[in-house]
Amino acid sequence: MSKHWHSNHTQVYWTCMALTQGRTINHMDEIGEVKGWRLGAIIHTLRRRYHWPIETEFKGPERIAHYSLVKGTDWRALKFPPSAKEVRAALKEAQNITGGSADE
Repeated sequence: MSKHWHSNHTQVYWTCMALTQGRTINHMDEIGEVKGWRLGAIIHTLRRRYHWPIETEFKGPERIAHYSLVKGTDWRALKFPPSAKEVRAALKEAQNITGGSADE
């Protein structure tokens, strides 16, 4: 049986995890990976409410927004939304397993 709906990771969780792992993401990534449709709104909330230093680069003739954390951002200093609190634990666990920094 699959996971319960309340156990599934949210679009916010996915966005926070992707950004803290150093990825550059766009709307098509969100659609493909988590079937989401609100990446711009999530980015706006992370910037305004949680003060995440997120950069936007518009690429291609369609000017598609690509989002990433400002280079050198330490995920340990970020405030996480309630639905993404587990990201911090997952990053700490990855750091402990590798014996280094999870943002390397």
